[in-house]
Amino acid sequence: SLFNNIYLWKGDITRLKVNAIVNAANNKLLGCWQPLHNCIDNVIFSYAGIQLRNEMYKIMKKIGQFEETGKARISKGYFLPCDNIIHTVGPFVNGPLTENHKKLLESSYKSVLELAKENNIRTLAFCCISTGVFNFPNKEAANIAINTVINFLEKNNDIKIIFCVYKDIDEKIYNNILKEKMKKIVNNVSYDL
Repeated sequence: SLFNNIYLWKGDITRLKVNAIVNAANNKLLGCWQPLHNCIDNVIFSYAGIQLRNEMYKIMKKIGQFEETGKARISKGYFLPCDNIIHTVGPFVNGPLTENHKKLLESSYKSVLELAKENNIRTLAFCCISTGVFNFPNKEAANIAINTVINFLEKNNDIKIIFCVYKDIDEKIYNNILKEKMKKIVNNVSYDL
């Protein structure tokens, strides 16, 4: 079952020794500029070291504009235990959640997964994109994340996906959704006797 390729882990994403971790970035892709800010972008850039900012600066200079929402870029992991970091800009929710917000978040997950496939990534850890300072509601974000990953794994089963959650609320939400999905899949299996 494709659920053999999905893991839920609660903890600090910067501690994972995987092929790639996902960074929920801002559109400058140069890390968070607010000192000691507790966002994932700041934590990843702080632990990875200055080389990460240098690499991302070169990438951004080449692009010549801010990164689009829903797109993704890959960099090395430097001082982190992961080999690579995939940076994606999720949607910022200011006001009610719209269909466009949902499409953009799905696009972030798809862009990361496609980039992982292109770069032969076998183990990939997702953070909860857009649910921090970008205000995307946690439950809707988790549904989009899980559905997009399941759709991808149906055609690409050679990659292991870790949903890395940091908050208790996200652990609970992911657990519940994954249990429901597994139940549906198990119940839909017919046995030819």
